[in-house]
Amino acid sequence: MKKDFSTRDELADYLRMEFPQPAARDAEISPIRGGASHAETKLKLMKPHQYAATRNYLGGGVTGLSPYITHGVLTLRRVYESARGSDKLVSELAWRDYWQRLWLLWGDGVWQDREEYKTGLDCAAYRDELPADLVKAETGLACMDAFVGQLHQTGYLHNHARMWMAAYVVHWRRVRWQAGARWFLTHLLDGDPASNNLSWQWVASTFANKPYFFNRENLERYSEGKFCGDCPSRNQCPFDGTYETLAARLFEENRR
Repeated sequence: MKKDFSTRDELADYLRMEFPQPAARDAEISPIRGGASHAETKLKLMKPHQYAATRNYLGGGVTGLSPYITHGVLTLRRVYESARGSDKLVSELAWRDYWQRLWLLWGDGVWQDREEYKTGLDCAAYRDELPADLVKAETGLACMDAFVGQLHQTGYLHNHARMWMAAYVVHWRRVRWQAGARWFLTHLLDGDPASNNLSWQWVASTFANKPYFFNRENLERYSEGKFCGDCPSRNQCPFDGTYETLAARLFEENRR
């Protein structure tokens, strides 16, 4: 088996030969490259202070190191040594370590609701399966459909996009977080049940004191207007409104 490829075209030809069924579906090769040399290059290019200032923007200066950390190519300690001086990046590494420790403590318990929902709904009110239009990227929402496409094609999503998608799945589509967590783990190259599941629970409010949700203004700001202008649902956007308006629509009506 050949283990090194000088070009991406050479790699693509090899994968088409070895895996003809995905190739027949015009499957794309993720731009995320594996291996220690790529991990080391990304580590050297990391800009911790830029991360702190721009991390919430889809085009911001994130590290891109999570797949290498997940698969043990880089350790958290190694990244921490390069991140010192940026409190925000060190804090995020600490959260990742915390999730891992909880996974060791709870095991498969990370798949169970750690607390009740704080949305005014019982867990029985949430569906167990993802809607077909979401999985097929046919929701009619430019942002969500783009995120689904990126998830399937690259195995990666910016963390802010993951939060938006999780909130949409749980709060707008009323689907249990476990269905979304399984879906993400099927595709994410950096996915593990610790960071993935407990982040979904934080959004859902089963491991937080309130649900996480967003509005159109937030998405437009941090995506730098990438989606809304050409969205077929721009005049009937479900995310349009103040946080107070959306909270009433999504949660407060459930308590009456």
